[in-house]
Amino acid sequence: MHEMAITQSILDIALSEAEKHRASRVEKIRICVGEYSGVVPQLIQEYYNIISEGTVAERAELVLRRIPVTVLCRDCGRESRIDKRKVRCPACGSVQLQLLTGREFYVESLEVE
Repeated sequence: MHEMAITQSILDIALSEAEKHRASRVEKIRICVGEYSGVVPQLIQEYYNIISEGTVAERAELVLRRIPVTVLCRDCGRESRIDKRKVRCPACGSVQLQLLTGREFYVESLEVE
């Protein structure tokens, strides 16, 4: 259920920026979502449709860009993209990994009218 609070934050950002720039409408919101972020994109869209009603951000298109999980292997030094269910270095099989990307969640940009 944390998606509701996250969605409210997205809407708050959009409304604040629209007001700051005297926009009459928010047309598009681009959001980056890491595969390890724990966020369910479908719920974000569903909640957004409900809570944005009656605002300048109503009917704005949400564009979610998935950020893959990438790691640095502490044993062999290789940077790799991995499947979030197979947490091993694809080169050497080590589990001594440093997460580089995959936990992100942020509003990347807005398009307003």
